[in-house]
Amino acid sequence: MAENGNGTEPKQVPEQEGAQAAQLKMHVLGQFVRDLSFENIVAQKGLAGSDVQPEVQVQVSLDARKRAVEHQYELITKFKVSSVNTADKTPLFLMELEYGGIFHIEGVPEEQLHPFLLIECPRMLFPFVRRIVSDVTRDGGFPALNIDTVDFLALYRQELARRAQAAAPQVS
Repeated sequence: MAENGNGTEPKQVPEQEGAQAAQLKMHVLGQFVRDLSFENIVAQKGLAGSDVQPEVQVQVSLDARKRAVEHQYELITKFKVSSVNTADKTPLFLMELEYGGIFHIEGVPEEQLHPFLLIECPRMLFPFVRRIVSDVTRDGGFPALNIDTVDFLALYRQELARRAQAAAPQVS
């Protein structure tokens, strides 16, 4: 049996599992910034002082849709990053970023497509979003902000729970 290049034998994959894995195809066809704004409130208002202790809040939302071309989907990740001074709640900066990706996806069962689009696709885009946020905050006059990794699975589950609660009949 041939080695796989790292000195070990290749993993044996059962026929059915190998066929299923071979059917899944995903390609990132393009990535783009749809909208970006950064407001340095400190510079605009001429706020001064060395007693700044920033508190950063990151809000994330996602929007996915099917494109006209077969097997193509567009995902827009929306990040709202705001920072306030913890001492007096004075705003420091506000950044809004809409970052999109166009994906070619085949072989995902229809019932799994929605979670796939809102979990796996944003995971692939996130490193690029993180880099943009870091560069823009640094270029905007603040220390580069390296946002924490977003748990898109937890975000998806929270949205499902919120929708289920909203759809539940209200008991008076």
